[in-house]
Amino acid sequence: MIATRKLRRARVLIAGCGDVGLRCVPLLAHRAAAPRVIALSSQPARVTELRAAGTTPLIGDLDERRSLRRLAGLASTVLHLAPPQKTGDDDTRTRALIAALSAPRRSVARAVTSAVARQRAWRGWFRATFKSSKPAGANTRAKAIKRAPIVPDRVSSAAARGWPIRVVYASTSGVYGDCGGAWIDETRPVRPDNARAKRRVSAETQLRRAARRGVLNASIVRIPGIYAGNRLPLARLQKGTPALAPADDVYTNHIHADDLAAILVLAIRRAWPQRVVHASDDSELRMGEYFDRIADAFGLPRAPRVSREQAEAQLEPMMLSFMRESRRLQNTRLRDELRYTLRYPSIDDFLREARIDPTVTSIPVASPAG
Repeated sequence: MIATRKLRRARVLIAGCGDVGLRCVPLLAHRAAAPRVIALSSQPARVTELRAAGTTPLIGDLDERRSLRRLAGLASTVLHLAPPQKTGDDDTRTRALIAALSAPRRSVARAVTSAVARQRAWRGWFRATFKSSKPAGANTRAKAIKRAPIVPDRVSSAAARGWPIRVVYASTSGVYGDCGGAWIDETRPVRPDNARAKRRVSAETQLRRAARRGVLNASIVRIPGIYAGNRLPLARLQKGTPALAPADDVYTNHIHADDLAAILVLAIRRAWPQRVVHASDDSELRMGEYFDRIADAFGLPRAPRVSREQAEAQLEPMMLSFMRESRRLQNTRLRDELRYTLRYPSIDDFLREARIDPTVTSIPVASPAG
């Protein structure tokens, strides 16, 4: 009986189970009907870590389609947290994931093949039986059977089960490009300014097209800069990397990694199909102000301020791309539709807790704000 219940447990596949994905695992485990969590990883060295976190590791590489064959029919829910590849405008990893998820399971394929064989055999028997003697109505029946479609050789596992796969995709607010510091909601048209954001738009487009085909049911969560105890720009501040002068500075948006994990798990049940939600906190900060708050909290010197022209000469292209985009995300859908209450409405709430609990910042890692 216990084994049977385990086999019947719902399965959640996490594609791209990094820091945020691992934060999702305990939240999934505490649900009323705790699903089995399967973590897709291209790194065999992470198997022990993923298993210790409570997942079932599965080795597969989104850059190698052959390694994804076992994904067909594996899970009814997918958290797609994997970033696109680093080159090109098309997200080939999302394309490979959709193809793997929508491929027929072997058991389904065998059943379909058997149905095709039986139907073809029935046609042959009917033609042979009524070739010479044709009783009344035989012609009509023969024509009806001839017109009857043979079951297609390829049918998606989702369609065979009768419902689409549920996908929650972690996208980025970078798809909007530069908005001049304006407040924007999820209806704002996308206008990516760089190849990285174009690949994200490509992934969103692919998921929506797959949803229209009935292959899956997708919701998109657009995410700004992520921070946490192990995702703070402390190394950047220690190096004295400059920030933009107030006159040239841009608005930036943030979300704590714990809040983001909770939002992604909640989106599985509450996010509307084919709809976008901003996973952003309530803060309204410019990038330099964000760095200053962290520097002051940890006793570090504030980042020196430079003009945009000076920044173009001193900073690497990745950081400059963030400094060219200014926007403020509205999170109305997060509150009203997902009905989520932020644990950290702003970076200040997190920093107050960090001062009380020094273990919050035990593993400082540089991370640009988005």
